[in-house]
Amino acid sequence: MLLQPFLQQCRRRPEAVALVENDRYLSYGDLLARAQSVATGLQGLGVQPGRPVAVHLDRGIDAVIALFGVLLAGACYVPLDLKNPKPRLASIIDDARVHAIVGLGAAPAWLAANLWLDIAACAEDSLKPVETSADTLAAILYTSGSTGQARGVALSHGAIASFARWAADLLALQNNDRIAASAPFFFDLSTFDLYAVLGAGASLHFIPASLNLAPARLSAWLQHHAINGWYTVPSLLAFLAYKGNLAQTPLESLRFLIFAGEVFPAPALINLATCLPRTALYNFFGPTETNVCCYWPVERERLSADDNIPIGLPAANYELHTHDETGELWARGPGLASGYWNQGRLQPFLNEAGWYPTGDRVTLANGEYRFHGRLGRMLKCSGYRVEPAEIEAVVNAMTGVIDCAVVGIDDPAAGQRPALALVLESQTPLAEIRSALIRQLPSYMQPVRCIVLEQLPRLPNGKLDYRQVRALLETQP
Repeated sequence: MLLQPFLQQCRRRPEAVALVENDRYLSYGDLLARAQSVATGLQGLGVQPGRPVAVHLDRGIDAVIALFGVLLAGACYVPLDLKNPKPRLASIIDDARVHAIVGLGAAPAWLAANLWLDIAACAEDSLKPVETSADTLAAILYTSGSTGQARGVALSHGAIASFARWAADLLALQNNDRIAASAPFFFDLSTFDLYAVLGAGASLHFIPASLNLAPARLSAWLQHHAINGWYTVPSLLAFLAYKGNLAQTPLESLRFLIFAGEVFPAPALINLATCLPRTALYNFFGPTETNVCCYWPVERERLSADDNIPIGLPAANYELHTHDETGELWARGPGLASGYWNQGRLQPFLNEAGWYPTGDRVTLANGEYRFHGRLGRMLKCSGYRVEPAEIEAVVNAMTGVIDCAVVGIDDPAAGQRPALALVLESQTPLAEIRSALIRQLPSYMQPVRCIVLEQLPRLPNGKLDYRQVRALLETQP
């Protein structure tokens, strides 16, 4: 179901360019043929419809071939972040109960070889048609979890398709559009690239990862490829506006920019809006569970350096509700995830009233929502969702650690960063703890600041005083 718009484009314009990565191009017809061979390979392994399949590939053409192959086989893809340490990847593969792992070349030594499928070795063969309904799971995206383990958000064909249709209509995507792609496929931002863009017959151009730290080269790349649109995180756009040499690199083809995943500081957004006066800007908002439930078409005349920008209006046919006492945003709509995937099973997450409580605190004024932070402890770090409890679980399991607490400290470039306060047994070096964290946690979850205390501050009721922990960490150099 989810790939129907893409399949229609394959029938109408099979020779049109679908994907561009460096000097490599792939047409719609070739992409379909390659994806069908992967689907046939999965069927040959005995993968049944609805079963999870891990994708062990970085974003790019090969990963799209793999993802679409999984969907054509009727299975559900679980994209892996290959920058994660092996223990975290292994825990995700185990929790998802995957029936196959799709990759390129030989299987890594730590993976089960009997589950591995090399997409380069998949031969063209007859594909058995598979029917998928709107409720069939299409993807499981793992995020940081409050239980100390990564948590899988299960998205159905219908949920992703609902968002893709809405986004394609909002942006008026055309088959001659050239859209930049930088979102990893384990981010929900990627559903726009994969299904809105390719469903509209446009071409998707993968930004080389090396350009993320070279804004002047990035703007030159956007200009050279005559990019019409891009969906990315605020920190990257702020960096582009600040150091991208946009005054000397006019992006005349750039019709729209969408940002999501973290708060865009108003001064940085004003700078971007000034640098790109003819580019439409959109603020998309929502946790992975909702994909996008709010949006705000940026009104330049309303931007103020002293005021946070709105998250705007209900998006993608969502209904929204603000809890009277807590101000928590509740959501329900066709784009909502089916639940959490845990140990190979789906766990519903709606409250008794049938809403998904997002954990975000908002206000509604003049028909427009504004975001005022999280009700819980979750952090947003460079677009990644990070639960401090997951970092604490890793630290507490280490030899020599007596107690620890993780809080978020502000970072103008990344929104927030985790910071760690801990109590250690005598003779346990902090450097040893840091080295262990590097081996076990991805880079965006690494504490940027660590302090060792004799004991953690606590409230009169005995609970940790996280406010005091944060104050101690913020005063450290």
